[in-house]
Formats: sequence, C-alpha cells, structure tokens
Amino acid sequence: MVKLTPAALASPPPHVEVPHYDPQQLRTGIVHFGVGGFHRSHEAMYLDRLLNTGQGHEWGICGVGVLPGDARMRDVFRDQGDLYTLLTKSPDGHAEARVIGAVHRFLYAPDDPEAVIETLAHPDTRIVSLTVTEGGYSLNNATGEFDPSGDVLHDLQPGVIPRSVFGLLTEGLRRRRDRGVPPFTVMSCDNIQGNGHVTQRVLTAFATRKDPELGAWIGQEVAFPNSMVDRITPATTDDLRREVSQVYGIEDAWPVVGESFTQWVLEDHFTLGRPALEQVGVQVVDDVEPYELMKLRLLNASHQAMAYLGLLAGYTYAHEACQDPAFVTFLLDYMEREATPTLRPVPGIDLGAYRHQLIERFASTAIQDTLARLIVDGSERIPKFLLPVVREQLARGGEIARSALVVASWSAYAASTERPALVDPRAAELERLARQEATTPGAFLNQPEVFGDLAQDGRFRAAYLDALASVTAHGPRGALEALGTARPQPTPSV
Repeated sequence: MVKLTPAALASPPPHVEVPHYDPQQLRTGIVHFGVGGFHRSHEAMYLDRLLNTGQGHEWGICGVGVLPGDARMRDVFRDQGDLYTLLTKSPDGHAEARVIGAVHRFLYAPDDPEAVIETLAHPDTRIVSLTVTEGGYSLNNATGEFDPSGDVLHDLQPGVIPRSVFGLLTEGLRRRRDRGVPPFTVMSCDNIQGNGHVTQRVLTAFATRKDPELGAWIGQEVAFPNSMVDRITPATTDDLRREVSQVYGIEDAWPVVGESFTQWVLEDHFTLGRPALEQVGVQVVDDVEPYELMKLRLLNASHQAMAYLGLLAGYTYAHEACQDPAFVTFLLDYMEREATPTLRPVPGIDLGAYRHQLIERFASTAIQDTLARLIVDGSERIPKFLLPVVREQLARGGEIARSALVVASWSAYAASTERPALVDPRAAELERLARQEATTPGAFLNQPEVFGDLAQDGRFRAAYLDALASVTAHGPRGALEALGTARPQPTPSV
C-alpha cells in the first residue's frame, strides 16, 4: 500500500500512471473555483494530458474553495501534496488509474482571502475557471437577471472582505486594473446555456453595484468564452476509496471516478492566451451554442427525466432505470419528440446516434451513478435544462407530455414523506407546495422564481395536472405506460 504523496511518484504501484512532469515546478496560470469531482475528472484531466506532452508548465491550476465543505478538500490536498487519483471506467468494465498533478496548489478562501485575491491579481494568472454549479450564479431563474443573496449580497456592502466567488473575482480584477495588469479570462464550465454570457452578465452586474467604472471596464475588457462540458462523474464514496486502495494499492482520501467518455467544446475567446487544449482532445470552435443546447436538453434534461421517476419506482442507480425498457423508451421519446425539435444542427454530430449513445452511457454498470446525485438542486437544474424545451415546444405547438411528466414526478417526489431529505435551496417551499396538490391542484407550479409565466400557461398546466394524476393513480411505471411508451425498442446503433 502506497500513501499518495509526491514521494510516491518515484515508485508508484503497478498499473497506475503518474505525471511525467514535476507538479511542484508548475506555475499558476489558471485559478479554478469549485474543485469538485467534475473539475478533477475533466478540466484538470485535460491539463494533465497537456502537461504530460511536455507543454503547458505555465498553466498549472491553483484551486480555490469558498464553501465550508471545501475545508476538507484543503486538508486532503495538503496531506497529499495536491495529488489525487482519477479512475476512468468504460462500459465494458475496463478501468484505468492515473495520478493527476495539474492542480498544484489549493487555497481555502475563508482561511486567507487576501492570498486568493493576490493570486487572482498576479500577472501569471491568465484564466479563472468556474464549476460552481447552476445555483452559484445568483440568477433569478424566471427573469435571468442578477439576484444576489447570501455571501454575494454580503460582498456588495462597502468595505467588506469578500467571501463569494464574484466578490473575490471583482476585487482581483480591480487590483489588476489599478496596477495596469491586463485582465484574466473568466471561463465558466457549468451546465448553463450561454455560460460565458451568463457569467459576464452576473460579474458585470455585481461589479457595477460596487463601482460603476469597474463594472464598465470588466464588461469591455474581460473575455468570457462559452463552453460545453461533458463527463459523467459520480460522487466519491467509501467504496471508491476501498477500490483504489485494494485494486491499485493507493491510499487516497479523495479519489474521483469518471466514465471513459469525455467532451469539451470551447469557444476560442481569451484575453491573455490559453493552453493548447486542442492538442489533447478539446474541440475549440467559434460557436459553442449548438453543442451546448444538445448536451443540456438531451443529457442533462434526461438525467432529470429519469431521476424522479426512477426514485419513485424504487431504483437507486441510473443504470437500473436505463435497463428498464419502459424508462428507455420514455427517455428516447422525450429526446426525439420533445427536445430535438428545439435544437439547431450540431456540426459533426448525428443526433440519432448521440441519443442512443446517451442511453448506453446511462445504462453502464461500470459507473455507479446514483439517482439521488442527479436530483441535487433540482430547482436550479430543471429551469435550465428542461423548462426551455417546454417553452419552445409550446411556442411551436410541439409535444410536451413527457416534459410535463418529469415536472409531475418532481412534485410527487417532493410530496413524499418516505424519502431522504431534499438537497435543494428551495426544499421547504418545494415540499410545502407539493403537499398542497391534494387540495389545491397545480399548487406546485406556483413558484414564479422556478416556473415564471409557465404556471399561467393553460396547456402546460393541463399537461402537468394530467401527468400528476397519472403518477398518483398508476405509479411511475404506470404513468409511463399510460403515455404509450412501453413498446419494444430498436437496437441502438452508435
């Protein structure tokens, strides 16, 4: 057994790949907020690939945590010399383990916000990237406008030490402007349509409230590339830690596991250059939107579509639901008949093959992805992934029955008393309104910050009530069958 530390890189266990570079010799070129499993299986992995070619030593990643839960990440990175193990699993069961060293430094902002700000202000920092989740952007889901609360609202007060991502970014950019240092690029890697545009809108709105001249400077001088990111990355579990220990001989307190499929489509729009990511599999393009909509409305929305119905049906894992023919048919019908009509042509992508490939990825037993993970922050995810499909289908007179069933299953799950607590910033409101459905049909839709004007749309409201009645009367599988979805499927071809 080898404890994961820099010293272990000299003689790693068999069948474990280690960096071909010295992580301690990297320079910080990227500061990343939100060093969770996805970042470590995706952006950091791509940088590791580049570093292993002998390039990019000026693009080391300094991770930053701002949330209380990030204190444990600080401790693990400190104990392991900023190293971690990435375990990649294919649907056929093949697995590979690699130690990643691209994150060569980690700062926990509550410990020393000044260190974070000075790292942002340093001329070597040329990109700041974000995976702060869909709920981390202080947006009103109904209006799409900046709506500060919590630490973001705190940071708008005069003279305070910033606590939030946007407060820290603004102060770092202010110092760069005042020192004559060109601004870094802000690169969102979150699942939000037009994530670069959204980040620009939020950061400039925040900065303008603090200092109108600074807000105008940020809006004019800072680049905000859009991106589409894709890799299924379940949460780290004790079972994963045991597997890494027993199979690969590495004692790692926070390994990460990801599927073998990975994709990153990135707009080529940077103020101070970027790593040569196109050399390691990243698609660098002029227009990300077609890829972005494809992923959000097919993959991400399908995760929501299977999760609540699957949990109500007694399933625990995504692969269990996607090995059930009724669920497979439902998902394929949602993707083909409701989501795909809202998409633009996607260069180089056969959408029919992509839809079937998604089912194969979801059904893989190699990735033990829990349905419970997929429903975290549902009130942030469904408005961004599913409801745009509903709005466009309503405008075009298209089908919405399957999307309505997803919302109805969300309501039914929230109303249940036999489930774990909802992990959602609006959990109490979701539960209260869902339980009112018994006496006030349609109560769940009365959340303007989630549904906006959809709650007043007669066609959507009727479809939702029909779907909820079906789930209540017949159960989740019965509701699927009532849609006429439990019919034989053609063999997927990818």
